[in-house]
Amino acid sequence: MSTPALETKFPSIGTTIFTVMSALAAEKGAVNLGQGFPDFDCDPKLVEAVAEAMRKGLNQYPPMTGVPVLREAVANKVEALYGRKYDPAAEITITAGATQAIITAILSIVRAGDEVIVLEPCYDSYVPNIELAGGKVVRVPLTPRTFRPDFARIAAALTPRTRAIVVNTPHNPSATVWTREEMLQLQDLLAPTGVFVISDEVYEHMVFDGQLHQSVARFPGLADRAFIVSSFGKTYHVTGWKIGYVAAPAALTAEFRKVHQFNVFTVNTPMQHGLATYMADPQPYLQLPAFYQRKRDLFREGLARTRMALLPCEGTYFQCVDISGMSRMKEAEFCKWLTTEIGVAAIPQSALTVDGDDQGIVRFCFAKKDETLRTALERLAKL
Repeated sequence: MSTPALETKFPSIGTTIFTVMSALAAEKGAVNLGQGFPDFDCDPKLVEAVAEAMRKGLNQYPPMTGVPVLREAVANKVEALYGRKYDPAAEITITAGATQAIITAILSIVRAGDEVIVLEPCYDSYVPNIELAGGKVVRVPLTPRTFRPDFARIAAALTPRTRAIVVNTPHNPSATVWTREEMLQLQDLLAPTGVFVISDEVYEHMVFDGQLHQSVARFPGLADRAFIVSSFGKTYHVTGWKIGYVAAPAALTAEFRKVHQFNVFTVNTPMQHGLATYMADPQPYLQLPAFYQRKRDLFREGLARTRMALLPCEGTYFQCVDISGMSRMKEAEFCKWLTTEIGVAAIPQSALTVDGDDQGIVRFCFAKKDETLRTALERLAKL
């Protein structure tokens, strides 16, 4: 017997940079500031809420769209924060994390040959998702080093074949946050088109220095054409639970759910009920900006004593630094050296662009215990 020959759908894709760097960090005993997950526990009240749901026997399949009480909690949160009222029955869907939400949105609207604009650097699932749907990826770089949207280049990329644009704010990896003016520019640019928006807003509650998160939900001309994606895992420090949601107008949600029911069907029942109970108190997410801003400031203060140049951190739990003034190594080479010789793992920004655009920038994650950050900073002080 011999295994049939397989023609891969992704000839240029290997193991993700996050897996590679995490494995190297484990091998070398390095502090892993590469992959974006907390090393601290969530609120015990959230765990107890899930356990209580299990004890109550809420352990069988929930509705395909998500349990009603959680969809209602999401709709209430979005309306309270951003002013748009979504119908929890027809416009909110609970997903198996934000990554599943994004691919489901893409599969629901992108047809063979459709063009989809992505703004690079970007989260590494966007491009493969579009390719799986048979779409053509149109890459538009964010402005070098400042990572703002370049609307002239976005406008130039729009064609009659453009089906959608993927936007991400707060932005991974650069930690930039779109302004109200930038959202209005996008709204004006898309107004005469039939282009959809897939808005990745998983870091919506991590915006610093008194800024507001400019959700697409705030802008009717964008919200009417958008799938808005968010993540309970990011917000409540439970990334391994893989639960998120999508808010979209009813017509878009109907198409989204056609795909959702066949690529995941439904999501963990007791966790949905536990999250709904926990969301009755908005303070955990309302206090999140201050929680992470304190960690950001602690980390930046330590990094400022190294030879790495700090870039702005307006949101998310990522901090980017410019290494070009201290090393001639490429980003990926530097990150491997840093992990092996200094004992701190980071991510090369170039790994989040398709052509490996190397600007001499690497990304750290500061969603860590204070003692973890201090250990990393002690090691980085050698630079």
